[in-house]
Formats: sequence, C-alpha cells, structure tokens
Amino acid sequence: MDIRKVKKLIELLEESNISEIEIQEGEESVRISRHPNGGAWQPAPVAQPWATAPAQAPASAPAAAAEPAVEAGPSYQGNAILSPMVGTFYRSPAPGAKTFVEIGSTVKKGDTVCIVEAMKMMNQIEADRDGVIEAVLVEDGEPVEFDQPLVVIS
Repeated sequence: MDIRKVKKLIELLEESNISEIEIQEGEESVRISRHPNGGAWQPAPVAQPWATAPAQAPASAPAAAAEPAVEAGPSYQGNAILSPMVGTFYRSPAPGAKTFVEIGSTVKKGDTVCIVEAMKMMNQIEADRDGVIEAVLVEDGEPVEFDQPLVVIS
C-alpha cells in the first residue's frame, strides 16, 4: 500500500470523529486506531516516554543530575512543526545542497522546511503558518519519531 494513502488515512482520522479505520486492498490491509486498547499500532506510546521519563525516575543522585540537563534546554515561543511519521530528518533536498531553512529565515505557509525520509520515500514537510524560523531542533540525518518537534516557527 502506498505511504501517501496511509498518510491520507491518518489525516482523515485526525480531521473526523472516527476512532478507527481499516482499509484492505487485495492482500494488503492497514488499520489505524485512536483506541488505547485497540491492539493496532498507535503513536501515543512513542510520545509518552518524553513526558513521563523524568516523573518515573527515582529520587537518587544520578536522577537529580539528569534533571537539570532536561531543564537547561531552551524554551521557544513559536509553534513547533511535528514529524508526521517515523523516519530520517534532512535539512536539504540533497547532500551538499543548500538547506531549506536557517534560523532567522522567513517562511510562508506551504514552504518546505525539511524532509522526512520514510520507507525510501522523501516526504516534504511544509510550514503550517507564516513566520520566522526560531529553531531547528533536529540534526541533519538524525532519526525522528512520530510527533517529534522538528522546527519552531514564531
């Protein structure tokens, strides 16, 4: 099944009140569910470790040393563009090419800000609003998770 079809199904699910959808094409099928107990693949468990890891850490000296590192990260005033999929982050269209955006670049809604490669497909990630690039949160060539912040636009 084409990854674009799967992405479109996810978008339809997000934009509607539907809690689960299953599509079958020949021998291939895909099920996308919002149910936490639905048994299907769900992105929520991937995002939870970011929010719960500090709360689950024991109150020992090593945990106390790790906490300031998390607190030391800069906070951003703008809106983050989140990765719509698991893949590899790229700042430019080809190795050695000029990057799509730099910190301080002005972008318009629909401008490409980066690429996320998933299953050998290059997916252009576009700005969801007009603004200025405040931060690029991922290094070129790094793996990214679903809903991971990639770029901040203020």
